[in-house]
Amino acid sequence: NMGLAVDVDKGDGTRTLLVPVLRGADQLDFAGFLAAYEEIIRKVRNNKLTVDDFRGANITLTNPGTIGTVQSVPRLMPGQGVIVGVGNIDYPAEFEGADRSNLSSFGISKVVTITSTYDHRIIQGAESGLFLKRIHELLLGEHGFYEEIFHALDVPYEAVRWRPDTNPIDREDAMLAKQMAVAKLIRVHRVRGHLIADLDPLHWMEPIMPVELDPATYGLTIWDLDREFLTDGVGGREKMRLGDLLGVLRDAYCRTIGVEYMHIQSTEEQQWFQERFESSPPVIDHDGKLRILERLNAAEAFEKFLATKYVGTKRFGIEGAESAIPILDEMLTRAADAGLDGAVLGMAHRGRLNVLSNIMGKSHEAIFSEFEGHLDPSTVQGSGDVKYHLGASGVFTSPTGAEIPVELAANPSHLETVNPIVMGMARARQDQIDPPLSYS
Repeated sequence: NMGLAVDVDKGDGTRTLLVPVLRGADQLDFAGFLAAYEEIIRKVRNNKLTVDDFRGANITLTNPGTIGTVQSVPRLMPGQGVIVGVGNIDYPAEFEGADRSNLSSFGISKVVTITSTYDHRIIQGAESGLFLKRIHELLLGEHGFYEEIFHALDVPYEAVRWRPDTNPIDREDAMLAKQMAVAKLIRVHRVRGHLIADLDPLHWMEPIMPVELDPATYGLTIWDLDREFLTDGVGGREKMRLGDLLGVLRDAYCRTIGVEYMHIQSTEEQQWFQERFESSPPVIDHDGKLRILERLNAAEAFEKFLATKYVGTKRFGIEGAESAIPILDEMLTRAADAGLDGAVLGMAHRGRLNVLSNIMGKSHEAIFSEFEGHLDPSTVQGSGDVKYHLGASGVFTSPTGAEIPVELAANPSHLETVNPIVMGMARARQDQIDPPLSYS
């Protein structure tokens, strides 16, 4: 049972220390430990701790490093066997004033001091030393430590392994080779980064990192993470630390959106995608967040009503993909505000009724009447077909009041059939707006 020393700012200029207990810590994997830790911190912040939360600790972890302390030797209280103190993570004191780029070039990294204050009656000095030695080995990645953490948290990357830095005599050639390796790493993330994107909500398969996405494949080490390399404009910057560069590339291509675009022949189009995916995500203002919430609520309320009113009726609901509604809403909002002449949509069955209601503006009365078996005999597109095959035409209105005509193509059970049809419909609309050769 591990006691966690938590420093609490009381808001009046004073501080207090609470030591709640995380029970059975040695039986938890890292994900379980993290969840239990966050629950304890939540109780501390919300003043929800009970007497039982303070009982049974046989080891205590304190972290004076959070307030900048490099090293401390805490005093044991009655009943305590050992207190582990974790200091601040920073460069050694003798290098505090040194230029950071010089430190990285010489392979000088930040360090952390860990102390063990123990009761000599129950713990021998050699045991404490072996314990700290074990901690040292784990922090360097031995015994599969980081692999276990990555596995517990479903992190799809290979853990960086510690190994000595190399500073060859011919340093310029070595750095040139590493610069070429970084260029390869940038390109391979653009081409293959989608392979480890988090697209499976069920986590059915364990994520595996392709070797070509591992910096170690190109001879880059943990010491290179703090070194600057040319990036050719990734994230709008010409130079970047390798660690920061990997963060930008993984945020762009390996998170919850998978994107493939490097097969496009047009360099201009490739750069368009790169600029948008590799730049910082846009900040959504308060009104924008409310709009997203309103659209999500509308999508969910529609599905809940159908599920309650028409139990067992086939409807191909949008459950699990409700975010499609605010996404379409944002795309059409921008199109309307930009003054586009129209939009043509094509989609499979799932979520079609929701799109008809919340995007196309089809009335609830018309949709519900179809559930009752009443079809409009005057309809032409999809006439007489089941409701989740039907298309529609409507006008989308953006929050600013701008309007854009929208057409949703009917789609039979051969789901992929609609793709070329939508492309043809869109091309026909384009030719109506700007007839062929009208520019000559």
